[in-house]
Amino acid sequence: MKKTTKYRRNGIQWTPWSQLEDLDFADDLALLSHSHRQMQEKTELLNTVSTQLGLNINRSKTRIIKANTKNNNPITMNGEPLEETDSFTYLGSTINKHGGTAEDGKARIQKARVAFIMLRTIWRAKQIKTNTKLRIFNSNVKAVLLYGSETWRSTKKTLKRIQTFINKCLRRILHLKWTDKISNTTLWKMTKQLPIENSPKHISFIIPNI
Repeated sequence: MKKTTKYRRNGIQWTPWSQLEDLDFADDLALLSHSHRQMQEKTELLNTVSTQLGLNINRSKTRIIKANTKNNNPITMNGEPLEETDSFTYLGSTINKHGGTAEDGKARIQKARVAFIMLRTIWRAKQIKTNTKLRIFNSNVKAVLLYGSETWRSTKKTLKRIQTFINKCLRRILHLKWTDKISNTTLWKMTKQLPIENSPKHISFIIPNI
């Protein structure tokens, strides 16, 4: 895999520091590129190097995704066209022409919302301390929300959507109403939570010591 991408800078800009190369997800072999020619060259090179190592690529199981290109010519392997797809799932995350983050974010929020609702008796319980509730939220709701987020492309829109969901959950746990006029910054201090945008490089959650 390294031989097919070595000394080349192309692919989809994934983060400010790195790009998603065509073969970063070669286990599923969904190839992404902004250049039809580059995609074809890398496919041929991958096939050649694999053959030299005694590995045969199964063309019928190989799918490609084209991004930022208007070229409709098929990508071929051994003279046979490869099937194109709009998206695929890798380690539980959606990968598509735009990175798939929006779809992942929506799906995880929905799953986390279900987890939050299932624990509503705990949020309402007066005999349970707030600190305990926050620990339960971190381990049972926030963990569900951010599962697999290491593979997401961190966009401002997705971060904002996730942060909004977290803020709503925290306000419900603290039984705060919109009329209380508590700012998000104050809310994070009260619950000892870190805003999503402050997490390093990729989206990740940190369970603070409460």
